[in-house]
Amino acid sequence: MPKSKRPFRIFASALSALALALSLGTASAAAATPGATVVSSGWNNYSCRPSTAHPRPVVLVHGTFENAAQNWAVLAPYLVKRGYCVFSLDYGQLPGVPFFHGLGPMAKSAGQLSAFVDKVRTATGTEKVDIVGHSQGGGAMPRYYLKFLGGAAKVNQLVGIAPSHHGTTTSGLGSLVSAIPGARKVVGALVPAAEEQLIGSEFMRKLNAGGDTEPGVRYTNIVTKYDEVVTPYKTQFLSGPDVRNVVVQDLCRFDISEHLLVGTVDGVAFHEVANALDPAHATPTTCAAAGLR
Repeated sequence: MPKSKRPFRIFASALSALALALSLGTASAAAATPGATVVSSGWNNYSCRPSTAHPRPVVLVHGTFENAAQNWAVLAPYLVKRGYCVFSLDYGQLPGVPFFHGLGPMAKSAGQLSAFVDKVRTATGTEKVDIVGHSQGGGAMPRYYLKFLGGAAKVNQLVGIAPSHHGTTTSGLGSLVSAIPGARKVVGALVPAAEEQLIGSEFMRKLNAGGDTEPGVRYTNIVTKYDEVVTPYKTQFLSGPDVRNVVVQDLCRFDISEHLLVGTVDGVAFHEVANALDPAHATPTTCAAAGLR
């Protein structure tokens, strides 16, 4: 193999290995967690009608290299049991790539989210939805929808779990990619959403120009200081009105969830999601929420 191509092949192989590891890690974590079963009814139930107690449907938006069934196997039933109408979508598909989604250009994915939100609003007869997302799905992509595709008029709040709001260094991998001539362009061609979520990308500059938030939308960001994917973890915070930034270790110092676990199985994070969706009936989030002492 020519030396000039070797760094790119190595990076592509590492990217594939990371995707596989994320998938297997999520499946193993869900299987090992009590009650972590895929919903067989009530989730994506288009005959569901929001109640007076929970007047808005919840749209769950998965992260990069993930899919709806895998990302939300625990949180979806958690919310359904609490009386919410819960919906989820798969987005960002690339041709010939099964199972792993959230890979395509985020502007196009935001268009998919826009169409899905309209579908849910029509089915449920509601004016607005609440969006809960993990990683890309709780950060940059839905914020593009809010800012550029008219989503702010249709969304009451965005709850991001480990959200990619301002880009990431990916624990130094992003710097490595930027240091290799042409590597960033290769990543963008293979997995557009991955390049767009790196700190300093054109997408991030456009998204964050002029401020973090949109008028009329509330924001909650639930992050872990042990995040190794969206780094530094404080880049996940937003500034502006109607923003609440939460670090799970401030609520439970024994919580050791990293980027994947905090969005798929973490009881502390999920209790904070429930509080964000129904702040009038919020209760203190402690280690007990995740069975930790």
